[in-house]
Amino acid sequence: MKIAYVITRSDVLGGASVHLLDLAEGVQELGHEVTIFVGGNGLVVDRARERGLDCQPLQHLVREISPFRDLVGFFEVRRRLRAWAPDVVHVHSAKAGILGRLAARSLGIPVIYTAHGWPFTEGVSERSRRLYTTIERVMARFTQRTITVSDYDRSIALAASVGNPHLIVTVHNGIPEIPPELRKQPDGQDAVRLIMVARFEEPKNHGALFEALQALRDQNWHLELVGDGPNFEKMKSLALDLKLAEKVTFIGASDNVPERLSRSDVLVLVSRWEGLPLTILEAMRAGLPVIASDVGGVREAVADGETGYLVPRDAIRGLRDKISKLLQSDYLREQLGRSGRLRYEREFTFRLMLDRTIAVYHSVLGESK
Repeated sequence: MKIAYVITRSDVLGGASVHLLDLAEGVQELGHEVTIFVGGNGLVVDRARERGLDCQPLQHLVREISPFRDLVGFFEVRRRLRAWAPDVVHVHSAKAGILGRLAARSLGIPVIYTAHGWPFTEGVSERSRRLYTTIERVMARFTQRTITVSDYDRSIALAASVGNPHLIVTVHNGIPEIPPELRKQPDGQDAVRLIMVARFEEPKNHGALFEALQALRDQNWHLELVGDGPNFEKMKSLALDLKLAEKVTFIGASDNVPERLSRSDVLVLVSRWEGLPLTILEAMRAGLPVIASDVGGVREAVADGETGYLVPRDAIRGLRDKISKLLQSDYLREQLGRSGRLRYEREFTFRLMLDRTIAVYHSVLGESK
């Protein structure tokens, strides 16, 4: 097979782009021919080429809405796809999902869209939900198959009449294995090390985490925040205002997240909405307990009370109580972390995700013959 992947942004290495790079590399290792088309010439391009993947920057595929540039972007994507002539096109992220699907269908090439969380999910403003629901209903007509990363996302798509239930399939995210030395190791440190790996932008809610931790300021913990984004400086100022600056380290963007997780004790992820976050799977893979907002498909990864704790959206008191519970018990942290590791091995390995995605490709190609 020849598979073309299309994604919007090359300047940010987020969950969707990490997923795509892992997937493209796995597909190529199985002997298929792969090319990635991505907006801009940034970090994603560099990472793809380091992995031996063909990655072609697109000049006019941008995140911002611009009718003229989007029209130019459509023809640019179409021209590249026509020249490379893939058997199937697999698009990721909102803008690439629209332009890539339209371009592929105009060329008669089967196209698959992975929704890494819908823009009409709970937690998004009502006005935005109505707009994006309408857009996705239209785009579903140009899609041979839609992959959702959680059953939750599949259910809200069907409830919103986005797509045919026979053409929407859930393929849970899966991530590659790590060497044993990158799993959580007991090290005798006094302070409990909390970590949140997330960009400082919607849908993440670092401010709610700070509010929860303010009441626990006198306990023995330290928080590491990995990621950058437009709200980075605002959150640094908030940490100062809440007198948390000495207990919080802002790392910024990082290429060594697995190493940082191996040196941590608890992953916390506070969000207003989600798909199925890779950072939760990475923490489970490392053997860490997870405290996360109960939004989107998070509960399909985190088994409440077994591998960590789920907290309702914006529930500051609930978040504080769950963090406090894990701060007070080494045994509980270790027990939940071990259960999370076993759950990763059963349900969220990269090979499971790869095999299920390849099966979708074959299904779509079989229908097109």
